[in-house]
Amino acid sequence: MFDKPLADRLKSKSVKESIINSIARDFNLTPLLAEAYFSQIKEYFLHHTDIDLASGQMHYLAVTENEPAGKPIALCKKISIKITLHKPDEDLEVYKKSGLHGLRHHKILRIANEAIDQGGVLSCEDIAFILTSSVVTIKRDMSHMRKNGIVLPTRGWRHEMGRGQTHKTQILDLYLSGYLFSDIERRTKHSETAIKRYIQDFARVVLLHKKRFSVDQIRISTGFSHRLIGEYLKLLKQHASSAQLKRMLQNPKKKGA
Repeated sequence: MFDKPLADRLKSKSVKESIINSIARDFNLTPLLAEAYFSQIKEYFLHHTDIDLASGQMHYLAVTENEPAGKPIALCKKISIKITLHKPDEDLEVYKKSGLHGLRHHKILRIANEAIDQGGVLSCEDIAFILTSSVVTIKRDMSHMRKNGIVLPTRGWRHEMGRGQTHKTQILDLYLSGYLFSDIERRTKHSETAIKRYIQDFARVVLLHKKRFSVDQIRISTGFSHRLIGEYLKLLKQHASSAQLKRMLQNPKKKGA
């Protein structure tokens, strides 16, 4: 025979109920509202901790790549990413060939691209902290790498206030100019996954523009900044006769193909 009072007493001894009771007591909330808070906080926690890490990897909280320049870090949306600190076979070969200096360059490029592949972006300060180096050293390394034509999609560079193109626009310019994925990967050091995502984002803006959405409406629909949308629309005009663009508009569902 079912004993409800006994079942209720046992339920009240669970960890979940204990936390809900603590929330209700500490914040003067009703049990129903406390349970709602518990459920939401649980979702937040799982979103940032349910990450499968391999040997040599670490979890890091990065700013999402679409956050605009000038926005305080505390107010920026964050995303949990996994980055590879150590990849013994690969790193050892780089170390043998280029020494510690070259290995640090290799790791800077790897973690910057891993972040962007997952929708995040790292700052110079992030990279310095992750690699246990100084910000001055990392900035010097990155300046040297960029002078050698390596694209590094870090927050400080991607969101700088100058009028240069973002790394996304540079990559899309190559794609619309007819370069193959393998060529773009080699020139920009970006993965095919990241390149395809940029193409998909660009296609979203183009299709909304074709439907006569205003820039503000496109911004609201996509979450992209006015600057990025402006760059995409400028690319659209520059590459109006591009075979890749025509194929993209003919097959919107296959725009990353």
